[in-house]
This record gives sequence, C-alpha cells and structure tokens, in this order.
Amino acid sequence: MAVTMAEKTCVVVGVGPGIGAACCRLYCERGYKVAMIARSPDYLDELAATLPGTSLSLIADIIDEEAVTVTFGKIAKEFGQVDTLIYNAARGSFGSFLEMRPKDLSKNFEVNTMGLLYCARAVAPGMIEREAGSILVTGNTAATRGGAKFAGFAPSKSAARSLTQSMARELGPKHVHAAYLVIDGAVDGPFARNLQKDKPDEFFIKPDDIAQTIWHLDQQPENCWTSEIDLRPFGENW
Repeated sequence: MAVTMAEKTCVVVGVGPGIGAACCRLYCERGYKVAMIARSPDYLDELAATLPGTSLSLIADIIDEEAVTVTFGKIAKEFGQVDTLIYNAARGSFGSFLEMRPKDLSKNFEVNTMGLLYCARAVAPGMIEREAGSILVTGNTAATRGGAKFAGFAPSKSAARSLTQSMARELGPKHVHAAYLVIDGAVDGPFARNLQKDKPDEFFIKPDDIAQTIWHLDQQPENCWTSEIDLRPFGENW
C-alpha cells in the first residue's frame, strides 16, 4: 500500500534561519511530519510557531553518537520511520594551513563529517529494510577544492562529500538515495548580506530555492537519481 505524504517523516539536522528553516517549511507544506534538530532551542521555538504542519523540536549535540541515537529514538517514538534525512549542520573556521588552529579543523570534522556519519547510520537500517528513503547532504565548493585560506574548513567538507559518495554507492542498490549538494554562492540572509553589502539581490542564492532543489532530489524516481548537484547563482565565478 502506498504511503501518503501525511504519513512520511523528514528530519532536518542543523536548523537555522536559512536553508534549514526553508526545508522545514517546505516539507511541512507538502504534508510531511518534520523533526527539527539544532543545538539551541531559541530559534526552533520561533520557527515551530510558524510552521503549517506537524513538527517536533529537538536539541542535540550531533557530535555525540549516543546523543544522536537517543534523539532519533525520540523521533521514531513520536513519528515512526524516517523517510528523508536532510543533513544541513555545518561548522566553519578559516585560515591558511600555517595560520589555522588544528583543534578548529578537528572540531569541523566532528560536525561536518562525524555528525553526518552518526545521523545517517541512525536512519539507514530502516530505509534499507523498507527499500526506500533519502539522505540528502548540503555542502559547498570547499568540498571540491581547497582554497589557500580554507585549510581549516575544506578538508572536513571534502570528507563529508566522499562519505556521501560512499553511502550513495552502498545504499543505491538497496533502493536508498544519497546525494550531495555543492552550494556555490552566498546563501541569502542577514549574515551574508552584512558581509556583502554592495552586492545586488541576484548575487545571493535563496534558501527557499535550495529547499526546492532538495525536494526535487528527494522525489526523483530511482531510475534517474542524482548523486551530486551543483547550485550557483548565474553571476557566480567558477
């Protein structure tokens, strides 16, 4: 028997006022139950009050494997199976390899790569059993090349991309879709606007449009899956 949207669950890890919030809104609008995971309750409470559907707010430290297990256990108890995992958590610190603090790179690996591993392992067995599900990971251009000032950040994003590729190759034959989004552009929001005050609107990539692309990936038929996609504004240099 086909599962209706109202019976499906999406988990968004790393919910802030940008991409995470846009994904939560879109999936709620499409009838999904949405579990939102963040480090702080402040924004989650504000967002939950505006969502049009059923949501669950959860505070978790995603670099703690045991905490991830407990959190996904709560989701299973409240909502049942997870159909879509959107991993949007990220940590960044910048500088050359001579300037950066090694502990910052280690912390970036914990959030950008190990957190993804823990969350994906929490949902993959159920998806494999049902022969259905999506694990969708947001990333950026640093995953594909290491800039001189990105030595403290790019290696962790590259590792997350490679991990997603490994998952895609393992899970694809088991009817589970894993895909990585290379977001090449400044994501629109107060932080980006403050840094780039002289840029026109079209310079920024819109969170709602990124969410639409994530939805498209999620709904693809398995005979035509995308395992990696680049997103960039038309004016971005690449």
